[in-house]
Formats: sequence, C-alpha cells, structure tokens
Amino acid sequence: MTGYVVKMFPRFSETFILAEILELERRGEKIHVISLRKPDDGCFHEDLSRVRAAVAYLPEHLTCQPLEYLRAHARACLRSPKAYLRALFAAVSQLPASWRGFLRAPLVAAEAKAAGCERLHAHFASLPAITAMFAAALAGMPFSFTAHAKDIYLRSRPRRLLRALIFRAQRVITVSEFNRRYLSDLAGPFLPPGKILCLYNGVDLDIFKPPPAEPGAGEEPLVLAVGRLVEKKGFDTLLDACSLLRDRGVGFRCEIAGKGPLQGQLASRISEKGLNDRVWLVGPLPHGALLGKLRAAALLAAPCVVGKDGNRDGLPTVILEAMACGVPVVASSVTGIPEAVEHGLCGRLVPPGDPRSLADALADLLADAPLRARMGRAGRERAEALFDLKRNVATLQTTLGGFQELSISPPRLPASPSERGRRSQGEGISL
Repeated sequence: MTGYVVKMFPRFSETFILAEILELERRGEKIHVISLRKPDDGCFHEDLSRVRAAVAYLPEHLTCQPLEYLRAHARACLRSPKAYLRALFAAVSQLPASWRGFLRAPLVAAEAKAAGCERLHAHFASLPAITAMFAAALAGMPFSFTAHAKDIYLRSRPRRLLRALIFRAQRVITVSEFNRRYLSDLAGPFLPPGKILCLYNGVDLDIFKPPPAEPGAGEEPLVLAVGRLVEKKGFDTLLDACSLLRDRGVGFRCEIAGKGPLQGQLASRISEKGLNDRVWLVGPLPHGALLGKLRAAALLAAPCVVGKDGNRDGLPTVILEAMACGVPVVASSVTGIPEAVEHGLCGRLVPPGDPRSLADALADLLADAPLRARMGRAGRERAEALFDLKRNVATLQTTLGGFQELSISPPRLPASPSERGRRSQGEGISL
C-alpha cells in the first residue's frame, strides 16, 4: 500500500491528483490518503465518489491540539531513538523551512504504519514532501514525491532544502522536461542518473475526446481560459488582448473559469474595458461542466506568465485536456508549455505578458475554422502520444511499486508536416 501525503484532499484545483489516484486504484493499487489539512474549497468534483481509498485528516495546528503532537513525538522517540534523533538533526540543519514538516512527521508516520503503508508518496515539493521525508525516516520506509511548479520555483523556497528532498527521496517525479532539467541542475553533478523522472500529468482519453460535430454553430466562437485567478495565469493579459480583438471588430466570446484572489481585480478590469458583453468570469467548473466547455470551445487561451515572486506553471493540465478534446491552444512560451503545444502544429505560442501578440494569434485562429480543425486533430494525436493517463500512471505505478531503475523509451510523437520529409529519409522524431 502507498500512503499519499497531500496538503489538502480533495482540492478542487488539483484534479490531476484525483485522476492519478483513480487510475492507480483501477490498476489494483491500494492507496491511503494522508491529508495535512481538511478541504475548504466548498465544491468538489463528481469523480470523488469513485475513490475507494480511506482519507486520514491530521490535526492541523500544534496550538490547537498540542497533546496529540507531543504524544506522537514521544512515541516516535521511544520507538526508535536513533531514527528520531537523526530526523531531528536533519530538521534542525534545515530550519526554519523544515519545522512544520518535522512537527507533523510523527503523526504521518504513525498513520502510515497503522494503515499498513509500505511507502510514502507526496505531491508538491513543499510541506507535503518535507513532511513525508521526515515521516519516512521515522517509519523506516522509502518516500518519493512529485514536483509541480509553485513548489519549486517560488523565490522564497529554500534551495538547500529542495536539494535535500531530491537526494533523500528514492525517486523524484516531475511534470515536464523543463522541470526535470531545472531540478537536475539544482541538485548538481552528484545526482544519481535517472533519479528524477519526467512524467506528464495524464488525461483520460476516453473522456476527454473531440465532440462528434463542430461546436458552436451559429454562435460567436468561444475562447476558453481555465485556472485559478492568480498572477501566473496571465488573465490580465488575456483581457487586454480581448479589448484589442473587440477594437479590431473580431467576433468572439470569452469565458474564464476558476476562482482566486484576483477575481475582484479581473471583474473591475472587464468593466473598465467595456467587455461585459464579451468576457465572463464563470467561476470554478466541476469535471463534467469543464468537459462540456472544452468541447464547445473554438480554442483554449493559456497566457501564463512568471509571477513577481517567481511562481509559474509547470504544464497546466487544462492544456493537455484541451488537446485531447481536439481544441487548439494559444499559450505563452514559458516553462514546460512548449513541450505540449508545438507552435504552428497544434496551436500558437506567444511571448508571455504580450497582449498584442496574444491578440494576433487569437485573431488568426478565430478567422480560420479549417486551420483550427487541423490543429485540433494534431493536438489529439499529440495527447495520445504523450498524455495518456493509463500509460503514464502505469509508469508511475512501476516506479512507486518497486523503485527499480526504469528503462523508458521516449514516446514517439506524430510528425509535423515539415518533419515528415525528414522521417522518410530515416530521421526519427522523439521528445
């Protein structure tokens, strides 16, 4: 059994964790979820009812339940003094970033042992992975973690602690080759070969698939954007681009799905620019509603930027879902996005934070339905090659199950028109 250590379960914006758990369970893997916080989103995906794993919620704050924390630390120290002191020494050496993880570690270790877990896997190289690292040391079991984006790129994240996580983990998974190179460079020359594995978030291709007919007949084409309403999503740039499109007389409607701290600012910007009849903030969408919106969209806009604090996306899952649905993508050329969206083949890439370039790309695709159709087909082929949930989770299961050294052949990509000629002359194409 694998103990999944997460900050909060379920979390509305983390559909990739839910999809991963469901596919692991479908493959016969036993999962025990250990959540460091109780959910506070107020809305849940309908697929949550299919999860068979038990979910354990730990006491969230030392000040609220000090006796539980003290008893857990005392038991851990009595059970294995050497392991406890080694973990304590490691935590002290990484202060102040390590203390919250170390405080929770005995609680996680006890829960994992009681549930019969043989290993721990954490999502995000922040509090969950830090906690799992110390808990695994106390419980005498291996741990691994998946690194995403904010957890590795925020400038406030201590580089030394992230390096410690990489070296102490039995395996590190991350969601883009861009991330893998970044973490490998951070770890330095002594990193064991194959320690960090790039494994893209998967999409259920049986659910996310193109509609049987061309969507939106008789309506203005829909530009869809999905994500938390935070700086790194670049939705302010999208609103500026929508204003330019309106001024050029381009017909379109735009919906931005999600919630977050910038909702008020974005709503004000929509009003200030006179876009109330073109652009709508539609709030967070459950799985079924999101699927319906994607299949009705003319294209997906993902104008991501690097935030002032260094925060950025790794590779937004909604881009993979849109491609699986045959929807072309207009996105910024940041982090791992170019690994998914091949410019000119299944969408367009534009410089981050550039409303005019974004508007130009959107206008080109909005005016050319046959081009959108071709790009949509190419995107579906690419999703089948790279982002198949079943295949990617099978690789993850192998990694979590035995932690053996894997020999994974790079996925074969569909050829772009310019590459088909080279392939006929004997050149292969791989990522």
